[in-house]
Amino acid sequence: MDYTKLFTPYKIGKMEVKNRIVMSPMGLNAAHPDGRIDDDEIHYFEERARGGTGLIIMGCQFLTEKLAQGSLEGYLDNTHVIPQLTNLCEAVQKYGTKISAQLSCGTGKNAFSNMLDDVPVSASPIPSMFNPDLLCRALTVEEIKEIIRQFHFSAKLLKNAGFDAIEVHAHAGYLVDQFMSAVWNKRTDEYGGTLEKRMRFAVEIVQSIRDAVGPDFPILFRIACKHYFDGGRTIEETLPMLKLLEEAGVDALDIDSGSYENIEYIFPPAYLGDACMEDVCEPVRKAVNIPILNSGNHTPETAVRLIETGNADFVMFGRPLIADPYIPKKLLHGKRDEVRPCIRCNEDCIGRIITRLTKISCSVNPIAGFEGRIDDTKAEKSRKVVVIGGGPGGMEAARSAAIAGHDVILFEKDSALGGQLKSAATPDFKSQLRELVEWYKHQMVIHNVDVRLKTEATDELPELEKADAIIVATGAVPLMPDIKGMENTVDIISAHTEPKSLKGEEIIYCGGGLSACDSALETAMKGKKAVIVEMLDEVAIDEHFINKAALLPMLKRYGVEIRTGHKVIEITSSGVKAVTKEGKEQFIGGDTIVAAFGMKPNKVLAEKLASKYYTKTRIIGDCQRVGKVGNAIREGFYAGRYI
Repeated sequence: MDYTKLFTPYKIGKMEVKNRIVMSPMGLNAAHPDGRIDDDEIHYFEERARGGTGLIIMGCQFLTEKLAQGSLEGYLDNTHVIPQLTNLCEAVQKYGTKISAQLSCGTGKNAFSNMLDDVPVSASPIPSMFNPDLLCRALTVEEIKEIIRQFHFSAKLLKNAGFDAIEVHAHAGYLVDQFMSAVWNKRTDEYGGTLEKRMRFAVEIVQSIRDAVGPDFPILFRIACKHYFDGGRTIEETLPMLKLLEEAGVDALDIDSGSYENIEYIFPPAYLGDACMEDVCEPVRKAVNIPILNSGNHTPETAVRLIETGNADFVMFGRPLIADPYIPKKLLHGKRDEVRPCIRCNEDCIGRIITRLTKISCSVNPIAGFEGRIDDTKAEKSRKVVVIGGGPGGMEAARSAAIAGHDVILFEKDSALGGQLKSAATPDFKSQLRELVEWYKHQMVIHNVDVRLKTEATDELPELEKADAIIVATGAVPLMPDIKGMENTVDIISAHTEPKSLKGEEIIYCGGGLSACDSALETAMKGKKAVIVEMLDEVAIDEHFINKAALLPMLKRYGVEIRTGHKVIEITSSGVKAVTKEGKEQFIGGDTIVAAFGMKPNKVLAEKLASKYYTKTRIIGDCQRVGKVGNAIREGFYAGRYI
């Protein structure tokens, strides 16, 4: 494909952006408690500028510490934050990249309960998103006026710091959106009721910023054009709002869809597919005359397609630029096959922030968030490295060791690289995993890794004796518990990789982990009946709740039958005997029974090598403890990089 259309310059107001590639605003959760951003954030954004991005929009910074509601994204109520923001601006701008700050007056009802110890504020006394028993406190008119004044102060501060533009964060049901939307705004004063009154808060924010920054400074506005829940805003209701924003002086619209009521659209997982929010662009293009930016699971190919339609002027990459900061340069120089894909797993980006309250990183790019701490200098001495296992951890270990200057041999007993990724990547909705496997295969070639397929390593392998370092990444194998009739099952790996093993029209999955759910969904999408039998109270229990928000409705839509609270006690050639939590025995009939009881470390060889070559062996990934793909890749990166 020809990607040159992505590299034509385009203007937002009087600001010319060198290409059509924009980094979507995403928080890092790395700021200091006094509101200053951290050096890590500067290094992180500088790397994306170095990679060729035309415009970077920072994750939202809050007007005040109080409105930040516990989020560590920086806040802008004191001038002591300016010098560090200037460092950021100039680090990015030296590459010809423009940078926009994103201003927010808070998440309102969407505040994460594990970050906030206070009652959230909102337009009205509506339930908190993550604790419906807690009612938000409605802002008073005086508090609203104070927020408007604070926008003026913060916008002036950002201009002084050196930013090229400012974006208003009015997205996805955050506080500004809570004023704009009738479903949340129940006010009867001048800030609620009619469309114009509900828009007053947003319009006054834009006017306040414009007064602070002058007529020529670009103002962008981020808004979800439809909410995707009953009572939420539709595209038809949004269009007149966009016209009011254009009249108020907004220079560009950053548009997509969703709200926290269907959080999967805020952090779209693999199940939503490519370019899952581009449909809003065409009606918006017909309604306004200012530039349009669009995000939502874009690939380089969907980016070109969208620009060619003329329905948007900029295509936004969020997590893809976390996974690979150099997407623009690679596309520009004809290296599409070197673009490392985002697998849309949400585990080490937003997942780290929400579940661990730590800073952002990436499952496939362990350097993300640590750019200033990990350099690419080669090792002082080249060493002989043997990697055993060609799954994600082993491939990353081999890749990073080769980049560090070492002589690497990788042994894989299978006929192809990929490990468990090969099975996880079989469904159409997991295409990014397939792309990741292909990316790693290409990396082995360009970094001269000696890959030896169909070679099962033993502790007698002569190369081990000669090696300076041994990295063991033999992965995991299916767990086959002592249940009567296990010989009547197909293991979950075979279910993924050998479709012909799923005989008949009714497939039963014993176990409801993510792999079973994905396989059951794939089976149901092919028209077969799929039943998941799980002894716990929910399926995919270890999967991130954002991903499950998309997965569970898809399972329902395709008719996958889910029986939770059912413990499998016997398996026959024609079905499964299970007992409920109440002790009631049931028989579930089916043609093929899949054993999906989980995985266990494949550690026999690892333990032998650790005992025999204890001074030079490092065990990584699932053969040490079963985990996510990001855990294996991160351990592989460290093992290969720091020999």
